[in-house]
Amino acid sequence: MNCDCGGRASAGRATMSMLRGNAMVTFAEHSPESRNPLFSDNRIKIGTFGTNVSGGCAISTADGTFETTWPNTVRTAEIADRAGLEALVPVARWKGFGGETNFNGTSFETYAWAAGLAGATGHSAVFSTSHVPTVHPIVAAKQAATIDHISGGRFALNVVTGWFAPEFDMFGTTMLEHDTRYEYAQEWLDVAKLLWTREDEFDFEGRFFHIKKGFAQPKPVQQPFPPIMNAGGSPAGQRWSARNSDMAFVTIVHQDYEGARRQAGNLRDMARNDYNRDLQVWANTYMVCAPTEKEARDYLHHYVVEKGDDVAADNLMAEIGGSATIPEEFREAFRFHIKAGYAGYPLVGTPEQVIDEMTKLADAGINGLVISWPRYEHDLQYFVDNVLPLMEQAGLRTPNKGAA
Repeated sequence: MNCDCGGRASAGRATMSMLRGNAMVTFAEHSPESRNPLFSDNRIKIGTFGTNVSGGCAISTADGTFETTWPNTVRTAEIADRAGLEALVPVARWKGFGGETNFNGTSFETYAWAAGLAGATGHSAVFSTSHVPTVHPIVAAKQAATIDHISGGRFALNVVTGWFAPEFDMFGTTMLEHDTRYEYAQEWLDVAKLLWTREDEFDFEGRFFHIKKGFAQPKPVQQPFPPIMNAGGSPAGQRWSARNSDMAFVTIVHQDYEGARRQAGNLRDMARNDYNRDLQVWANTYMVCAPTEKEARDYLHHYVVEKGDDVAADNLMAEIGGSATIPEEFREAFRFHIKAGYAGYPLVGTPEQVIDEMTKLADAGINGLVISWPRYEHDLQYFVDNVLPLMEQAGLRTPNKGAA
């Protein structure tokens, strides 16, 4: 890949240089001196997950699962924003998974969703989750900068490469081979960063993108560019995260805290040793919290086992390879967690039990959690009223600094 880079990248706290062909491209690395709450000093940062898609993250016909209306979306965002939660993270989805629920079949497009919530909130970081094969980086860079201005510097970008083949069919494109998707995503982000940082026009000649006199104004409020999130779990995905992400995800097997510590440590070591940069490590979780453990576990059983949509869950598992790659003895447990909350780490029990789990995750090196709840608005408010104060007492968070 060759890039004609005659100008100077925007100033930043540090720079990272990447050699491409015979040219040196210098990108300024994101500085944490920012009003973006993602860079707060809370020991555990919290984000909501999935309030742009039908069902949220619960594949269930139970009463109270998330319905995708704009008023519902705004109400949940306002609860999180007032409580001082750091992030509002959507799911990038273009097609549902069938079954009785057609899980996630109704969805808000994530850049427009983020722009709307940027104007409706005052504290939380608003994310777009961007399927890079579905949007050109020139368009994405302009959308991101626009939302960053609407939010006053609270935008962040969750970069995903895509894995649901029927969505690619809708766009008339072929899903790339797994590791090639990350090569594509690297070029995509390289182009976006040049648009965010270069004051003059530039040419870019890559394997996937060919840019003639690329240019974008205004630049993002956050200099040199907004924070980047990625959840790649494969070796190629982890390396992409180490190279590019401010927030990278690990997958945690239930109560395997040492495994979580190793994953987090390996990601941090790769980022520091290979790319001279730091990153946060996050995890995907779902929460069922109640005054007693029995109430929490009874409700978990109700919405997952009694009311779970097995057809939609099996369709989702088939797309991600779960049916073929997971041993038979673990398949039902995996299906359970898929239905409960996109196979996230379970935070189930009383507020005190949830705090105990969170403390163990923090001790294992986890910096942030995206959380989904089965009855989003009701359960999120219960979390704010009953769990957040205990997080402050446990030293996991400082007192609420959310929007007034």
